[in-house]
Amino acid sequence: MPIQTESNLIKKFPPYLFARLNAEKLAARHKGEDVIDFGMGNPDNPTPQPVVDKLVEVVRDKKSHRYSTSKGIPAFLKAVSRWYDRKYGVSINPYTEAVSVIGSKEGLAHLGLAVINRGDKVLVPSPTYPIHHYTVVIAGGKLVTVPILDGPEAFLKHLDKAAKTRPKPRMLIINFPHNPTTTCVEPEFFKEIVKWAKKHQVMVVHDLAYADIVFDGYKSPSFLATPGAKEVGVEIFTLSKSYNMAGWRVGFAAGNPKVIASLARIKSYMDYGIFTPIQVAAITALDSPEENLRKLAAVYQERRNIMVDGMNKMGWPVEKPRAAMYLWAKIPQRYAKMSSMDFAMMLLKEAAVAISPGSGFGSLGEGYVRMALVENKDRIRQALRNIKKLFS
Repeated sequence: MPIQTESNLIKKFPPYLFARLNAEKLAARHKGEDVIDFGMGNPDNPTPQPVVDKLVEVVRDKKSHRYSTSKGIPAFLKAVSRWYDRKYGVSINPYTEAVSVIGSKEGLAHLGLAVINRGDKVLVPSPTYPIHHYTVVIAGGKLVTVPILDGPEAFLKHLDKAAKTRPKPRMLIINFPHNPTTTCVEPEFFKEIVKWAKKHQVMVVHDLAYADIVFDGYKSPSFLATPGAKEVGVEIFTLSKSYNMAGWRVGFAAGNPKVIASLARIKSYMDYGIFTPIQVAAITALDSPEENLRKLAAVYQERRNIMVDGMNKMGWPVEKPRAAMYLWAKIPQRYAKMSSMDFAMMLLKEAAVAISPGSGFGSLGEGYVRMALVENKDRIRQALRNIKKLFS
């Protein structure tokens, strides 16, 4: 009898979307092709120099090389508290209402294990970022998808319907500004979410990854700024996008103290925390001037304008998003019979442009593609020239 090499759980996981895309891109590059990569939301700008300088300073202190703490060093958690107070007017107790996470993916995955029981029904938008779905699968919960393509008001109506089914849902995972659809909400939306959660006794987890990538005067609200939000849920934030710290793997969860305690408890068994110099450097980022964030958003806004204007000009209609570092576009009419994966593969092979197929974000993403604005202006213009050949 052969040795067991896979659990029943891992058999439920399809090949990870970005892993497959990376393999295809690597093969193309090995052939000498200059692939312009809009596939993964991997920021191309450098981490701010003061943050890097702080890391270098602290890493030279041999005392910082020891184990950290899974909950986060007190100075980092206090910086989280200051961040919430400054940006949203939200009071966060750094000792009971915040915990560090090794990026939002790790935080979401462990949060699911900490609070979801096997068989618990969890509501998640579709389409959405894969970890929002798979944190439920990892924890053994029952995933129930809620359509989001028709906008926030329709999403709320779908939630009402889902809450009336049995067994009743135990958790809702949301993400605004939304990945991949770029859907944005106003503070009133979160008021409705809190009211709905209290009525149906559902825990809410809000992923605020794109808080600062906003355009045209839009300001993304925090779920925790909503009265009563801490009674029903938590919010997760990663420094990956706002501070160009994707590879650093640092973020935090904040909100309901009982939920935070559960997450901190499971993390105490899973890891020894983020490397202390990274946490100290992250404090420098969180305390940095808001003007730096506005400058970063302006870079993405300029890229958005070039890409959207170019796509519309060639006959590929797409709207300008108000936030997030993505474009979410329907497959062009002339290629509408193709699956999103086949269309993405065609674009890679014939235009040397990598994008993400919508099907990788859930079944309701089929027929769409996502483009991450992580190439510079010149590369974007070259990509548009390459893609235009498919419309001639």
